[in-house]
Amino acid sequence: MPSILIGVISDTHGLLRPEAIEALRGSEHIIHAGDVGSPEILEKLSTIAPVTAVRGNVDKGAWSRRLPETEVLELGGISIYVLHDLAQLDLKPKAAGFAVVISGHSHVPEQEMLDGVLYFNPGSAGPRRFKLPVSVGRLILEDGVRGELLQLQLTES
Repeated sequence: MPSILIGVISDTHGLLRPEAIEALRGSEHIIHAGDVGSPEILEKLSTIAPVTAVRGNVDKGAWSRRLPETEVLELGGISIYVLHDLAQLDLKPKAAGFAVVISGHSHVPEQEMLDGVLYFNPGSAGPRRFKLPVSVGRLILEDGVRGELLQLQLTES
């Protein structure tokens, strides 16, 4: 089975950097884990690949109401649960059959395998906060799933 590349982005807060677009190019699907900031972000991402997005705590206004708070999707036979804030996870991912839980909110890029489930946070791709990196992520579905965190090399600060 050929590998499937899924782009993962979060916390754009209305800013979709060209570096983020470049890093997500080649994705067969893009997951936005909330705090999108504006509908234009999702429109731009959808020119690269189909987009699944959830609503974050800063997503206000009529446009954001069409975004669910959580989303379940299956790609390449892998079940993925998406929510914005991992602290609001109200199910047991392994028992529910999920291989991956994707979240954002913390702005800290991290991935951790717990009890056979990959917890994946791409960090923040939007305006820089504190001294945290600006980053996106990728899931590679090939004989299971593995994640990659990509720190964006920005031309401006």
